[in-house]
Amino acid sequence: MGQILSNTLLLQLSEFIASNLALHFPENHWDVLERNITLAAKEFGFQDVQKFIKHIIASPLTRNHSELLASHLTINETYFWREANSFKVLEQKILPKLIQLRQKEKRIKIWSAGCSTGEEPYSIAIAINKLIPDLDKWDITILATDINPKILSKAKTGIYNQWSFRNTPQWLKKGYFIQKKIGKFEIIQKIKNMVTFKYLNLAEDVFPSPLNYTNAIDIIYCRNVLMYFTQERFRQIAQKFHQSLIDNGYLIVSSSELSYQNFTNFIPINFSDMLLYQKAPKKIKKQTNYSVTDNSQKPIINQMPSKPNSVFKIPKYRPIEIKNAIHNEKKRMQQIDLSYEKNLKLYMQGNYDALINKLQNRKQTPEEQILLIRAYANLGKLNEALKLCKKSISSNKLNYKTHYLYATILQENNMENEAEAILKKVINLNPNFVLSYYSLGMIFLRNNNVTDTTKCFEKILSIIHTYSQDEILPESEGLTAGRFREIINATIKR
Repeated sequence: MGQILSNTLLLQLSEFIASNLALHFPENHWDVLERNITLAAKEFGFQDVQKFIKHIIASPLTRNHSELLASHLTINETYFWREANSFKVLEQKILPKLIQLRQKEKRIKIWSAGCSTGEEPYSIAIAINKLIPDLDKWDITILATDINPKILSKAKTGIYNQWSFRNTPQWLKKGYFIQKKIGKFEIIQKIKNMVTFKYLNLAEDVFPSPLNYTNAIDIIYCRNVLMYFTQERFRQIAQKFHQSLIDNGYLIVSSSELSYQNFTNFIPINFSDMLLYQKAPKKIKKQTNYSVTDNSQKPIINQMPSKPNSVFKIPKYRPIEIKNAIHNEKKRMQQIDLSYEKNLKLYMQGNYDALINKLQNRKQTPEEQILLIRAYANLGKLNEALKLCKKSISSNKLNYKTHYLYATILQENNMENEAEAILKKVINLNPNFVLSYYSLGMIFLRNNNVTDTTKCFEKILSIIHTYSQDEILPESEGLTAGRFREIINATIKR
């Protein structure tokens, strides 16, 4: 089919999309842009594509409409066992080594980012099922995310037509699917249960984060997604993927997205003529271990009398001494704040090893303990994170923040019953802390408890109604109230 839309209109559309959605369509891809915008127009209820284009350019788009539009513009064909060589490498090289390394903790975490209708994450689940005979003894997480709630809902059903099996080995459909009716096949429940589908916008949402399970990932698949983004957004997402991976973790992208200039933090690895990227451990310069020593003179009020029978007298302070004491205390608090800002910067940059090396051997403030717990969790060091959580809780049983972190890490350890009990305690400590309701609601959702899931989500919406759209929610690592409302609504839809 020849081009119908004028070059002038396609230029205006491509510039609008780059500015508002951070998606890049150069002139040599305008045929793809025209085809995809035609499909999007129908979804939005427009029969005339030109009118639709003029409408979206002239009218402000809501976040939901922006994401729906983006999901159509980045639509790609997918099928089971796509790019067979990548699954050959997964089965023969990457997974066997990972399984051998994890024989003690028996935990593997994989993320399919931009999962579309689910063929990729289910294929990954099948590969793992083939290699691990005692799968019930392992904690396997396969996270599958996409920007389109409708696509996620379809993927969750696990029902596919014949087109999803093109170029697929015959054993796959025969061994892992049940024919429902003519031309329809449903994946077996064992494989379906291995995949968790979640709504996530790569361009806008916060990751890595335990909140959406995007931390401490072993392998990230993101194929035929990044190529649509502008160069700047491409690199931003690649950097966040780097932070989401554990040391030596792998990032697998499509052959059209391999340009090393976008993955400078990674090491390129060649397996059987397939190039992928690996996160190398950072070399940390040896730092002096910090120890807490207080050489200042203790206030007289804390000293015992030198003689048993002497009378203890409260010392009299002159105004100048009080003034100096206040000044010194302000200075000390400013130094604490400055130190925390530096530590927070390390965390936000993904320098978790450096942060741990700096904080672990000295006394931490409560805020530094939370950063340290998050750093351990993002590196997959869950035992260390749990240990520090327990230590922090024992010293301050009323700190809802550490209780919440404790619950999220218990969930990472597949201990949902224990996490549920802790989350209920968090709600008692702080009834307005929205993230506790979200985590609890997601537990109920996974267990098909519709009534309690609805209660949690309704409570969230009532609380965030008191926030402004751009206000950042406590302990959310940058998630705004407006964005969280959209996440809740998208979760409800699927």
